[in-house]
Order: sequence, then structure tokens, then C-alpha cells
Amino acid sequence: MEVINIQFTLFSAFYSPLIATMSGGFLNEEGLEALWSVSPPGVSAIAALEDGSAHVVQSALSQGFSVLSEGKKPAIKHFAQINEMDGFFISARTPDPDFSWNKLEGAEVVMFKGGQPRAMFNYACHKAGIDEEKIITICPGGASDIDAAFRAGQGQFVQQQGPFPQQLEADGVGHVVAQVGPMIGPCGFSSLAAKPEWLETDMARAFTRAYRKARNYINQEEAAEIAKAENSYFPNVDIEALKKCIATYQDLGCWTPHIEITREAYDVTQDVFEYNGLLKQRYPYEAVCSRPPTS
Repeated sequence: MEVINIQFTLFSAFYSPLIATMSGGFLNEEGLEALWSVSPPGVSAIAALEDGSAHVVQSALSQGFSVLSEGKKPAIKHFAQINEMDGFFISARTPDPDFSWNKLEGAEVVMFKGGQPRAMFNYACHKAGIDEEKIITICPGGASDIDAAFRAGQGQFVQQQGPFPQQLEADGVGHVVAQVGPMIGPCGFSSLAAKPEWLETDMARAFTRAYRKARNYINQEEAAEIAKAENSYFPNVDIEALKKCIATYQDLGCWTPHIEITREAYDVTQDVFEYNGLLKQRYPYEAVCSRPPTS
């Protein structure tokens, strides 16, 4: 089989459409064997595309915005969506069926300091009608640092991507009280990216066929079966927590059946970064995105 190198910027069940290309055997059906990795902390997976150690990576449209803001032409194209909605949860230390976003004002929240997770969170606060400046933020580092801090007793709330929140619930440490995604609605949250020249190859076409199959599978299969197939990728997560996480994402609708990055989703992502003062001008869709390879 031909080896395809895949790199994740972050690794979580939120990216199950990409994980499923491997766990569901869809790449193997196309004659591809995956070697996958996660980029080192503080390093974008885009670097692996640039140095040739990866063929395709999990990324975000904002990567293209950053390059364009420097007056450069992106050497990378985002060609398919992974998630069309934010996949972060807000968890509290105790169940709160009457939670409302204004409870975050004046509260300590363990969360991401910057990047897209923080930009989306701030925009969700804006949509909820609360002032994010009134939140007491605790920003210890990356996803594992955030989890460890909350487990150690810091914060009243925590911002996390699945399956961290579901594992907190399984351990009796936290309880999901809100999801960020529905507050914002559909957007270009996470994407697949590659070099334009690779997108013209037979490997890219084979990968895209596998990805389309995986995306249908992830929407149609029972969460328990998907969790069973992915279990080995999450050795520190209870299978029931993983199943609950996948079922929640299925219900959320972040894994829409189409793989194309829509112009509408792209525009909402620009709205988010513009609100946060991270986008000084808006860029045309074609500057960042391309259509998926066709068979």
C-alpha cells in the first residue's frame, strides 16, 4: 500500500471524520496506509506540509488569514471541512439545568488564552449578550493543561473539546452545561489542508474518496460502533465517555454530510475573527479555499 502521512494540529474525537478514514478502514480500501501524528505544542501542522513530512493536515481557515495579513500568498489550500461548527463545551463543577451564559460573568473559567478557541468563545459571548471582559480567565496552556488545572480545583467553569468534558462527567469532576457551537451557528471551524500540487495527484483523489465515505459513515453509524472503532486512539478515555461525546457531536450537526467548505461558513469565520480584532480586512474565498479533488 502507498503510505499517506496525516498530521493533526489537535487530536480529539471532534475530528472523528478524519480519524474514521483510518479507524473505519476507508483509506485501506483506497490502497492507502496512514501514518499519523500530532504536531508538537506551539507548532502548526502546516509546518509538516511545508517540509514535506505530511501530505494532508487538520487545520483551520484562520491559518490562511494569518498568512494573508502578512501580505503573502498562502502556499496551502484548505480543501474540505472537518467541522462546520465549534465543538467546545462549557462544564461546571456541579450540574446546572438552569445554566445561562450570564453566569460566566464574574466567574473563574479555565480556558484557552488565544487562537481560534478563544476567538470563537468571545464571539459566542457576544452573541449571548454577555461581556467576556467580565470573565475571570485562567489560561494554563493547552488542552491537557486545562484539564489538569480544572481537575486540580482551579476555576468554576472550564472550556474543553470532547471527549475531555465527557471524561470529566464520567469521573464525577465536571458537568456539561453549555455548548459554544449553537450560539454561533454554522461556520468554517476546522478543515483539511494540503499543497495545491498534491491536490492534483491520484493520492489526493483516493484520499478524498475515502474521506467522503468516512463522512457518510460518521453520520449514519451508531455512536457506539464508531467509539468502538476509535477506542484505541483514545487509550485514556472510557469507552462510554467516548460514545457519549460522538453521539453529542452527531446531534450537534458539526459533521454535515457535504465535505466542501461553503462560502457561507467561510464568511461566518471571518465575522468571528473580525469581531475579535484579528482580521483587519476580509479576504476572498479563493485566497484560502479550494474545491476538493474529484475522481
